[in-house]
Amino acid sequence: MDEALLHFFASLDRSLFVDMPYKAFAKLDRPLPIAMGQTISQPSLVLYMTEQLALKKTHKVLEIGTGSGYQTAFLAKFSHEVFTVELHAELQSQARERLAALGYHTIQYKLGDGSLGWTEHAPYDRIMVTAAPKTIPPELVAQLGPEGIMLIPVGPSGWQELVMITKDKEGQVHRQKLLDVAFVELVGKYS
Repeated sequence: MDEALLHFFASLDRSLFVDMPYKAFAKLDRPLPIAMGQTISQPSLVLYMTEQLALKKTHKVLEIGTGSGYQTAFLAKFSHEVFTVELHAELQSQARERLAALGYHTIQYKLGDGSLGWTEHAPYDRIMVTAAPKTIPPELVAQLGPEGIMLIPVGPSGWQELVMITKDKEGQVHRQKLLDVAFVELVGKYS
């Protein structure tokens, strides 16, 4: 595992992204509730997913589901620029405040249906989806650039498959299952 990623993982205080009364549980390796019926993923899964993206400081990243902003902080730390889409205005506002207070200024925010992506800034080098659609949105695959990687949990409510989508230089799309996961449902066109 990348030493810089491990160091950042150890140094980022997850309690900054969790509201009371859950702050006391922030150090546990488990998902926790946040506002609007959403969750913050367990730290080990955030670390694993970030590692799988193989981020570089030149990468432009699309994140679907800003949530608390915890995963966003990882993306912003190890990429050039992050474009993050959130359906819930309250969550987006809180995440924006948290991330600005931590000094992250390379993040662009959009309110809307994340399954449609953010076409104005496509293509993206990396796409991170943090809520589960029932099927992979073709709009997101279309916005993934050549030699890009997308991580997305796919499947019905309950348990899903974490899938890595890669696109080669010629634009051919490849799919690989990484693990079984449990994410909140992606609300929008593909829910």
